[in-house]
Amino acid sequence: MKKEVVQKYRPYRPIELKDRTWPDRTIDKAPLWCSVDLRDGNQALIYPMSIRQKTEFFETLVKIGFRHIEVGFPAASEIEYRFLRKIIEEKLIPEQVTIQVLTQAREHLIRRTFEALAGVPKAIVHLYNSTSTLQRDVVFGMDKDGIINLAVQGTKLIKKLTKEYGLNITLEYSPESFTGTECDFAVEICTRVMEEWEPDPHNKIILNLPATVEMTTPNIYADQVEYFIRHIPHRELAIISLHTHNDRGTAVAATELGLMAGADRVEGTLFGNGERTGNVDIVTLALNMLTQGVDPELDLSDINHLVEVFERNTGMEVHPRHPYAGDLVFTAFSGSHQDAINKGMKAYRERQSKYWEVPYLPIDPQDIGRTYDSIIRINSQSGKGGVAYVMEHDFGFCLPKTMHPEFAAIIQKIAEEQGGEILPEEIYEAFKREYLDRKLPFELLHITTGRGDLEEQEIEVELEVLYAGEKLHLVGRGNGPLDSIRHALVSSGLINFNIKNYSEHSLSEGSDSKAIAYIQVERADGATFYGVGISPNIGRASVEALFSAVNRAFAHLPAKKLLYLS
Repeated sequence: MKKEVVQKYRPYRPIELKDRTWPDRTIDKAPLWCSVDLRDGNQALIYPMSIRQKTEFFETLVKIGFRHIEVGFPAASEIEYRFLRKIIEEKLIPEQVTIQVLTQAREHLIRRTFEALAGVPKAIVHLYNSTSTLQRDVVFGMDKDGIINLAVQGTKLIKKLTKEYGLNITLEYSPESFTGTECDFAVEICTRVMEEWEPDPHNKIILNLPATVEMTTPNIYADQVEYFIRHIPHRELAIISLHTHNDRGTAVAATELGLMAGADRVEGTLFGNGERTGNVDIVTLALNMLTQGVDPELDLSDINHLVEVFERNTGMEVHPRHPYAGDLVFTAFSGSHQDAINKGMKAYRERQSKYWEVPYLPIDPQDIGRTYDSIIRINSQSGKGGVAYVMEHDFGFCLPKTMHPEFAAIIQKIAEEQGGEILPEEIYEAFKREYLDRKLPFELLHITTGRGDLEEQEIEVELEVLYAGEKLHLVGRGNGPLDSIRHALVSSGLINFNIKNYSEHSLSEGSDSKAIAYIQVERADGATFYGVGISPNIGRASVEALFSAVNRAFAHLPAKKLLYLS
């Protein structure tokens, strides 16, 4: 950047807190969650939600376990007002849920807010006014005393109207732009609000500390929170709440450190929707806790449904790389990642481990309603482990390890030619075409196994094979069916090869299960080729696999004449 551009900005001055304690703490329980999707999230939409959409969203928030839900700014618009009246009059607010409404510290807005709240069983009235040095200067033109007076007078009116309307109200106060406010002034104004409200152990005040604009690294926000908690009088009568935005892209980290600094409550939105770069993402926060063995106390077990409700009602899209909820977050294209995931999944199943430990997957996708179908997806960057995983997970083929590079090279070539991702169905079709449908140059028409020399344990086979349009009758002897077939083919003078590796397994369970056999052959020049056979009978599957391998090894033979290859 140009020097004059850089010099326009100055670093945020950290606070003096040399004996900070938050770095030594961990998050061991869920905070009290408050969704602000219907207010902060809604006001950030190009097309704000209708009453119908807000109702569905509200019901979804209730279902997944939110106990505090900010439903709107009823004094700001008619739709906000009508929505609040709807959920009160139609008794849509469950007993365990407390709704929250926002209002500025202005008399006519506070009075309109209470008109909208009439008849509510209980509610949080969220009062705010900006306290930052910048807004005191350029927006309000007020000194500290004037800003304090706004907050105190707003609190006094809420207290008065609570009695007049006979409501059960909890006060929440936010020194808006807390991160741009001197820490001692934030403590001072919140103390004055507390003194006016007079909270008690049965009805605590909520003191919300918003990073209305994220201005610093997360550790400085944690210092501000810890400083505030240390200095606020009667801490035991206050619920300390966090409300972070994502201007620097670190809202999740800032909130986690703020909780470590002693906060009790978090306001945020599903998937981080909100003004500018958004609010803190509660889904990410909650599932981060889950990966550490902490119950988030929100039911996120059907993340796909949650995404669908969110996208349909907000018109926003969840990014494909969004933590936990994105389409691609449990997907690996990289060959090394795929190999590690494949091995990790096998080890997890085989060991029947109590704890989830799979490389590159911090959470089991099934725990949030995702499937394993898209964990590994294939493109030109994928490796042998990924292709093998798709064949096993999607289609039940446990390819021998020595076969992985061979088939992966086939798939990689296809991916490079067509570009982009190659789907599991395309991988299977390539497998079928390459291994299962091979009938040239040798098509087995008939096979008969005769009695062999019992003392030498040899058996004899007779083959009828179609080659280059001619039926060939071949006879071979060996120490088993496969060795006898090899002898018959080699003795014909057409080809020369050895059987190098053999493996088999069941393709499915039950009485209708099929056997699958894998055979690797080696030509005289050292080149190796795998073949695959499937049949209800393992013996027949082995024969099919051998012919599959031979046809792949000698696919270059001329179609119209016999040729001996040594």
